[in-house]
Amino acid sequence: MTINETNETTALNALSATTLLDLYARKALSPVEVTRAVLSQMEAWEPHIHAAYALDTQRALAMARESEARWQRGAPQGALDGVPVTIKENIATQGVPVPLGCAATELVPAAKDAPPAARLREAGAVFLCKTTMPDLGMLGAAMSSFHPLTRNPWDLSRNTGGSSSGAGAAAAAGYGPLHVGTDIGGSVRGPAGFCGIFGLKPSLGRIPIDPPYAARVAGPMTRTVADAALMMRVLSQPDARDHMSLPCQAIEWNRLDRSLKGLRIGLWLELDCGIALDPDVREAVERAARAFEAAGAVVEPIRPWIEPGMLEGISRFWAMRTRMDLSALPEARRAKASPAIQWAVQKSQEVSAEQLYKAHAQGLALRAATVAATRDFDYVLSPVFPQPAFGAEQTHVEYEGVEPIHQASFTIVYNFSEQPAASVNCGYAADGMPIGLQIAGRRFDDLGVLQMARAWEEMRPAQRPWPQPPRTAA
Repeated sequence: MTINETNETTALNALSATTLLDLYARKALSPVEVTRAVLSQMEAWEPHIHAAYALDTQRALAMARESEARWQRGAPQGALDGVPVTIKENIATQGVPVPLGCAATELVPAAKDAPPAARLREAGAVFLCKTTMPDLGMLGAAMSSFHPLTRNPWDLSRNTGGSSSGAGAAAAAGYGPLHVGTDIGGSVRGPAGFCGIFGLKPSLGRIPIDPPYAARVAGPMTRTVADAALMMRVLSQPDARDHMSLPCQAIEWNRLDRSLKGLRIGLWLELDCGIALDPDVREAVERAARAFEAAGAVVEPIRPWIEPGMLEGISRFWAMRTRMDLSALPEARRAKASPAIQWAVQKSQEVSAEQLYKAHAQGLALRAATVAATRDFDYVLSPVFPQPAFGAEQTHVEYEGVEPIHQASFTIVYNFSEQPAASVNCGYAADGMPIGLQIAGRRFDDLGVLQMARAWEEMRPAQRPWPQPPRTAA
C-alpha cells in the first residue's frame, strides 16, 4: 500500500512521522499496516546493510496492535503513538543486552530503559530494533567486532560513518521515520552526513541520558527536520537519572518557520591540520551559504580556531577511557575487541599522569576557543566531514602525519562547547554520495538550529530519490 504525501506516492515505510500521526488520527491508516511495511523493507535491506541489532518482529507487531487499539478508541497514548522507531544499541532498552558494538562485552539484559528509550515507550512509539555501532562508540566508522559490517544504502561499498552507524543506514534505507543516536564527537552528524539524512546533536543536557558523560548527547536522526522536532518534544522531557541534564523548558519545537533576514552567519571551510576539503564538499557548502545570503543573512568567513595539540590531547584522554572500559574484563574477553580499540589501549599505556592531566585540559581549552570563535555569529555553517563517505572497510581516511581525530574537526568542537549542531543534506558528490551541511548555533538555541535547517530544506534543490534495496537475482 502507498499513500499520497506532498503530492507524491510514498510507500508506507517511507511516510514521515507527522503524516503517520495525521493518518492515524483520521483512522485512514493503521500502525499495524505501517509496521508490517517497515518490517518488509527491513527484510529486503538487512542482508545488504546490516543496520539492525535485536530485531524483534513479534514485539514490534504487538506494540503496533496495542497502538491500533488506542487509536480506534480515540485515546492515543502519547505524541508518537504507533510511529516506528529504532534506537541505537548503546541506549538501553529493558531486557535487551547492550554489547556496545564490541565482542568483548558481556551480554547482560538491560534492567530498564535508558531515558531516551523510556520517553519513546511512554509516547507510544513502536520499537523495531536497536541499531548497530562500532566498538564502544569510539570510531567515526561502522566497523564492529560484534556486529556484521554496516554499509551505506547509497553505495554498499561505502561507509555510514560512526558511531550511530546503523541509525544513519536505517533512516536512509526507510526503516520507518524515527531513529535516535548518540554523539560525543560527531556520531550523529557524521552518519547523517554520509547517509543524506537529518541529524541533530542538541545542547549538552537537552535530552537526558544515562549514564551521563561530558560531551555525550543523544539526538534524533530522521529524513525531515519536522520529524526531528517531533522527537525533540518527547526526548527532551526530564529524567532524574541524568544529573547533567538541563531544566526542562516548554519549547515550541514545532515552530520551525523564521526569517533569515539580518542573521549573522559564519562560514567555516578551512582546517589547519593538513586536511584539505574535498572540492565537491566545498562547492556544496558554499552553495548553501550563498542561498542563506540571498535570503537576507549576512555571511562572513571564519578562520580555523583549533590550536595544535587540542585534538591530540582529547584523543589521548579518550584512549585512556577506552583502556579503563576494557580493564574490568578478563584478558580473554579484552582480546575480542577490534584492532582499532586494541590500538587505542596500547597507545594509552604510554601516557603518564602529567600527560593525562594535560590531555584533559585540552578539552577545556577547545571549549573556550570554540565559544570565543563563534560568539559573534548567530549560526555557523560548515561541512560535517572533509570528504564524502569513505570505503566501508576503512576506519578513517589516511592523511600523512595527521591523527585520525582531526577528521572530526568540524563536529567535535561543538561537543566540547556544548553547542547544538545539526547535519542536513546539501548536495551530492560527483559519484552520487550525499554531502552534509553542518549548522551550529549558540548554546541552548536548539530550536534555532532546527529552524535554520528547515529553512535550508525549503531552499535547497530537489533531493535525489532515496536508495532502494538491491534486486535479488531470479
